[in-house]
Amino acid sequence: MGANEDQEMELEALRSIYEGDESFRELSPVSFQYRIGENGDPKAFLIEISWTETYPQTPPIISMNAFFNNTISSAVKQSILAKLQEAVEVNLGTAMTYTLFEYAKDNKEQFMENHQPVNSTIPISSIISVETPNTAPSSKKKDKKEQLSKAQKRKLADKTDHKGELPRGWNWVDVVKLSKTGSKDDE
Repeated sequence: MGANEDQEMELEALRSIYEGDESFRELSPVSFQYRIGENGDPKAFLIEISWTETYPQTPPIISMNAFFNNTISSAVKQSILAKLQEAVEVNLGTAMTYTLFEYAKDNKEQFMENHQPVNSTIPISSIISVETPNTAPSSKKKDKKEQLSKAQKRKLADKTDHKGELPRGWNWVDVVKLSKTGSKDDE
């Protein structure tokens, strides 16, 4: 049997096995995702398997780059991928997508034992400090804030409400329709 015939048979098998399973997604006839763990489970992760043209004689491409996995550290991802690659080596030459998904489900706790959720939100200040090179020598001095005079503070306070926010519509522009009296358009 050729690689394409093997792939067609495995595709049919995957569709029938995972029919109605919310964790399984067929992205294309040669690319599949499976969520290991329940929604909301902090140790849940998503595996994506894509077949090459010569799969199953050659290994599939296994990825954990989905946004769903953004709280998993790269070390844990690499560990999971390494263990899945070992399973690929054992099953090379046979249809293995189902086997890999099931292997990941059976070993979820072992895969995620070192998992510490990574905070995916990065403060803007750290992004700015990381991306802009600091050419000045680092010193313990804090930047001085711009000092406003009493008149400037009063003017600012007059423009804003008690929370320091500008009133609604402060920057709106009035649109005035000008018309000439006695023109033919007004008739």
